[in-house]
Amino acid sequence: MKRAVFPGSFDPITIGHLDIVNRGLKVFDEIIIGIGENTDKKYMFSSDKRAEYVETVFKKNNKVTVKTYSGLTVDFCKKNNSNFLIRGLRNPSDFEFEKSIALINRKISDIETVFFLTSIENSYISSSIVRELIRNNGDYQLFLKELLFKTSSTINLIFSNAFFRRLLISSYDIHSVFIIPSSN
Repeated sequence: MKRAVFPGSFDPITIGHLDIVNRGLKVFDEIIIGIGENTDKKYMFSSDKRAEYVETVFKKNNKVTVKTYSGLTVDFCKKNNSNFLIRGLRNPSDFEFEKSIALINRKISDIETVFFLTSIENSYISSSIVRELIRNNGDYQLFLKELLFKTSSTINLIFSNAFFRRLLISSYDIHSVFIIPSSN
């Protein structure tokens, strides 16, 4: 079984994250979404709340599990018997940043990183931008409303924030593009 870890803060999870997970499932048998704690970051939502939101999104998909962790991501991978990390790339600066981390991870472990290019329609979405929209009462729903895609009703999610309203659930169209860096 090919198992991959998709690490991140998911603060909050966006349709861009969903896109990466769904395309990752075309390559891997199972994906563990690892919600990490970075002591240098200030989060909008607690680790437990972020895990709850991600679990809600994938609750009907038995190929996706959600776990929280602290420490090195490669150690989390080893603990969960995964030899692969998944990372999404929106632009060249994402690639340069992620490439450095992937090379370090490969140097200190046997973990390979698989990069997925974001789909064009999601290439500008980031959790940071969505958080700013939430804080400033902007229309954040454009980036979140399709997340709860596996059910057929409207769910009222309370994200400990008055700006979150009822989210309409709809299906999500999946397109697959990925690159795997060589080991050299």
